[in-house]
Amino acid sequence: MIERRAFVLAWVISSALLTQPRIGLAADGAATPPVTIDDIANGIEKHIADQSETKGGYFKLQQNKKELSLQLVRVHLEYLADLGGGVHFACVDLVGTDGPVYDVDFFMKGPPGAMTVTETSVHKINGRPLYLWQQRRNGTWRRVPVKNAPKHLLGVINGTDEFEFIYRAKLPEITSDAKLWLPLARSDTFQRVEVKQIIAPEHWRELDERDYGNKVLFLNAGPTDSGKTIEIHYRVKRFEKGEYAVREPAPQKYLNPENLVPTNETFRAIAEKATRGKTTDLARARALYDHVIATVRYARYGPGWGRGDAVYACDARSGNCSDFHAYFIALARAMGIPARFAIGAAIPSERNDGGSATTRRIGSSSAKAATWSSSRSRRLAQSISSLIP
Repeated sequence: MIERRAFVLAWVISSALLTQPRIGLAADGAATPPVTIDDIANGIEKHIADQSETKGGYFKLQQNKKELSLQLVRVHLEYLADLGGGVHFACVDLVGTDGPVYDVDFFMKGPPGAMTVTETSVHKINGRPLYLWQQRRNGTWRRVPVKNAPKHLLGVINGTDEFEFIYRAKLPEITSDAKLWLPLARSDTFQRVEVKQIIAPEHWRELDERDYGNKVLFLNAGPTDSGKTIEIHYRVKRFEKGEYAVREPAPQKYLNPENLVPTNETFRAIAEKATRGKTTDLARARALYDHVIATVRYARYGPGWGRGDAVYACDARSGNCSDFHAYFIALARAMGIPARFAIGAAIPSERNDGGSATTRRIGSSSAKAATWSSSRSRRLAQSISSLIP
């Protein structure tokens, strides 16, 4: 939740250490051992590996009379869902040889440690849902069509939204003296943030980052702190965001090249082609966003991904959200549109999981947020915590 140029490394380290409770969302009350997300993940990964071994290294799946060739990106470990009757499902990201990322629901049944896949269903294609999930009063879930779905199922919240947010990071094994920086959320035009509690090892303090006005939790740690958990408890009120007047005093600094986001003729040529016929910065920014989405696929494998490297994303036509952002920023700057990186958390409308990164375009008179989800959770609320005004 902090400006990338200042402390993105600390954010990446800390967010990679986030842990989530590994508990089922509901139970049928039977006196059987509870199913954990580890049981689900192990069963799904084994199923995909076994199927891929006999299919030339790809997991095969039928979708609209077309056979997809897929490779595993990750099993979502944030939660599992109980459908009742001993059936559970979990969400899995797989990338297809045809380009898109497929969000596939795997349905499992059986005792812990011996669960088997009973059904697979493509839930989303490049983040666009084909159906939605609704939780019943007893805690189990059912599928509902997208058509005419209520806003709360689509994850749309109008006006204001209030919630408590817990940021949790588990420290890795520490063998010598170490220093840790964690970003702190702060209030701005679109949110009011109150820090209710900080649970951390001793000797922490709050620092002010001068260039961008961010706040950072800093602490010294040692071997005795290995495995300890840091928690930051927030109370947040979010306000619906649309276009708004820029309050950035010096937007020109967001035209300057950076090590991994350079300015060159390649980016300029691509940007000019993608924005041909567009007459406003907002229209051009949208065209660049569409170009990135259409030409870059989400894939977290291979050498070079995940560094926020615009050249890599441009050449490989793949990467994770950091690479998407870097490529978009490079194209925007090539068109003379100041752009910067912000990161925050996507708040689901009903589930205790989520996370996203947000790129904000800064123009001469308005700003527009373009968002890629890195968690691809089922129902992301409209309240995106991009914490830089």
